[in-house]
Amino acid sequence: MSRVHILIAIVVAWMWGFNFSVIKLGVEGMDPLVLAGLRFTFAAIPAIFFIKKPRVSWSVLALYGLTFGVGVWGMLTLSIYLGVSAGMSSLILQSSAFISVLLGVIILKEKLSIFRKVGLFISIFGLSLIFTLQDGSVTLIGILFACFASVSFSLVGLIIKKVTINDMFAFVVWSCVFAPVPLFTLSLMLNGTSVFVSLINNMNYLSVFSVLFQAYPVTLLGYWLWNKLVAHYPMSTMAPLTLLVPLFALLGSAIFYNEQIGMTKLLACVCILSGIAFGFIEGVAEPIIKKLKLKMRVYRVN
Repeated sequence: MSRVHILIAIVVAWMWGFNFSVIKLGVEGMDPLVLAGLRFTFAAIPAIFFIKKPRVSWSVLALYGLTFGVGVWGMLTLSIYLGVSAGMSSLILQSSAFISVLLGVIILKEKLSIFRKVGLFISIFGLSLIFTLQDGSVTLIGILFACFASVSFSLVGLIIKKVTINDMFAFVVWSCVFAPVPLFTLSLMLNGTSVFVSLINNMNYLSVFSVLFQAYPVTLLGYWLWNKLVAHYPMSTMAPLTLLVPLFALLGSAIFYNEQIGMTKLLACVCILSGIAFGFIEGVAEPIIKKLKLKMRVYRVN
């Protein structure tokens, strides 16, 4: 992997990580569901007027848009509003990696290797530690919404795996169209029109910054750059770099919101990330083991 591409990957991970603090900044001034709705409104408009619709069905676009926009970011934004810190929300979302493994076993009938079984156990133990935190960085209801977002993020991965997508940037842009209306409707049903009235009255430059940062650098630029790298490099190379996201999120939360990193939180972080890393180790080690076995067979024949 070239130095330039490594730098790009780190910058994207930084944007995605610090975005959790930007979300927290946004929910301090507006309703979380409205915030998420505005994010996807600006991610879709005006881009859809200049970018051709990708060659996938409307149903796939709608399914992805609803799962990604409402299931992942709508619920995660709500979890931050309900008391989960920026750092912890990112860490819980990262647990989607081992949730994807479970979904693969249940839905795709995949088999678990010993590496993945050990990694799964370690990650689940780390996630369980988060429920014991009493430092004010999590709430039970907030954790539940974050876990829902994590499951939705895993489902997003399944959608991508099942569908052939030739233009990922266009796919992201057009799928964003389906998120705003459900998010605004949910907010209207839960809170009435008062949140929209207060939005107009209380909008300030921090709120605008939160919406635009989430819409353009994070959603459009970030996913476009990342998917360009994924097209050039194997997942065994790219996947470990995603572990930088919760680290940047914890750093951002510590800098901007003075989040304390105690021993329990640190242990939970190490367990979840190391458990996920076990799967990546397997991906790197498997071809090496196969080559060694092949050489041993050739050696025995000779």
